[in-house]
Amino acid sequence: MLERITASLPSLAPAEQRVAELVLQDARAFARLPVRELAARAGVSKPTVVRFCRSMGYDGLADFKLKLAGSVSEGVPFIHRSVDADDKTGDVLVKVVDNAVAAFLQYRNAASSGAIERAVDAIAATWKTGHRIEIYGVGNSGIVAQDAQHKFFRLGITSISTSDGHMQVMSATLLGPGDCLIIVSNSGRTRDLMDAADIARRNGATTIAITASGSPLALACPIHLAADHPEGYDRYSPMVSRLLHLLIIDVLATCVALRIGEPLQRGLQQMKDNLRAKRYT
Repeated sequence: MLERITASLPSLAPAEQRVAELVLQDARAFARLPVRELAARAGVSKPTVVRFCRSMGYDGLADFKLKLAGSVSEGVPFIHRSVDADDKTGDVLVKVVDNAVAAFLQYRNAASSGAIERAVDAIAATWKTGHRIEIYGVGNSGIVAQDAQHKFFRLGITSISTSDGHMQVMSATLLGPGDCLIIVSNSGRTRDLMDAADIARRNGATTIAITASGSPLALACPIHLAADHPEGYDRYSPMVSRLLHLLIIDVLATCVALRIGEPLQRGLQQMKDNLRAKRYT
């Protein structure tokens, strides 16, 4: 992104060039400062700052700053280096945390809101018609599946999760039209998960895959939420991929709750009242 700004300098108006130079001088500061401060530092008007962002192909300042923050974070030197024996505690902290943050920002910048919308529609429709919602995963993804079940349960949405391959295949056999199956997998190549997805799809159930782009599981499911994180185990990928999957589940659960609306809110309020009465009386 910074290279693109540098290459665009000659074609920008003089005032916009000053904004571009401010970005190149300190991209991190530009990403966090308000428009008033940015305009003052560049010696231009606030509309000029916005015009610069739009001339670079972004919707406005907010969109530009979000993409800039992601670009800068993904360029942090520590992120693409493994932890080694000479690292101090502070070095390890930066490497591990920055790796996770970069994965989240990369997902935010690349996520398809259209695919999320289709998944939310499918889950909400399944809940409203009283059909089954099931969530499958294996290993780290199995933990995500369990957490997803708990997340939906706390919103008043009943679902079933399983991390056992045999149970997944048997349970998928019982799914049918109106049911919804969510499958979580980092690699998208686990045989049992692929079999379960194929069985559920052939029986008429809606299948949603949270997995890597281009994987067999992604290609087998009509709704695919891309969760792309490279398999670099020296960079703690298993934990980061789990966090990424949990983030996607959180987005789904929140959107489903908003989509269902008032009936779900009543149940949530009743749940809170019951817990409050149990805990404090």
